[in-house]
Parts: sequence; C-alpha cells; structure tokens
Amino acid sequence: MKNMVIFDTNVILRYILQDNQEMVERVEEQLSSDVCFIPVEVIAEIVYVLSKVYSVQRKVIVKVVMDITDTENITVAQTDVVRHALSVYASTVLDFVDCLLIGYAKEKQYTVFTFDKKLQKYLKE
Repeated sequence: MKNMVIFDTNVILRYILQDNQEMVERVEEQLSSDVCFIPVEVIAEIVYVLSKVYSVQRKVIVKVVMDITDTENITVAQTDVVRHALSVYASTVLDFVDCLLIGYAKEKQYTVFTFDKKLQKYLKE
C-alpha cells in the first residue's frame, strides 16, 4: 500500500510553473511512489498565488487546478466542492474563497451565513 503524503503549496507551484527542474523531478518521484493529498487550503493558496503573484489569467488557473484534480496519485480534498468553485471562479469576479463557499453550498447543501451582498446573490442562483 502506498503512503499518503500531503503536498504543500510550494511543491505544487514548482510542479505547475516548472521553474526548478530539480524540484519538478522530486515531485514526479513522489507522485510515482506515493498517493499525494492536497487540502482545500492549499488549493486556495495556489489560486491566490497564481493570480496575485504571477498574474495568471483565471481561465488558465482553472485549467491547471482542474488538471491537478485529475492527476493520478493525487487526491484533492473535497474535489466536488473544489471543481464547483473553479467553475464559479471562471465565470465571475469573486475571490476563490467565496467560490469555495458557493461550492460547499451547492455540493454539500451547507448554508452559508454572510453579509457579503455579491456572495449572497450567487448563493441564491
């Protein structure tokens, strides 16, 4: 049985950005030998860093993160919520965390208590 290893944001960013070949190779080795887990918090930070630090367009971020959710040997926490959040993120100007809240509301039927009128509008849709 393979070991479960949690990947942090930096590991995933190095793999996505391919900006350090040695680190990319280490990630690939890890992927081939273990089952890797990515928490929702790490997904949120990946989206934030790609958007704010690297100025990556939303549609590119959505594709890259969707690809991560489909990668063999990677388990993403709350995949259904993350995928729903990504679809909302792709078509709105909402922050990704707000999109995650919408994902929880739609996929898990959670009630989101918020004073944010913009978020309330999307929760009613």
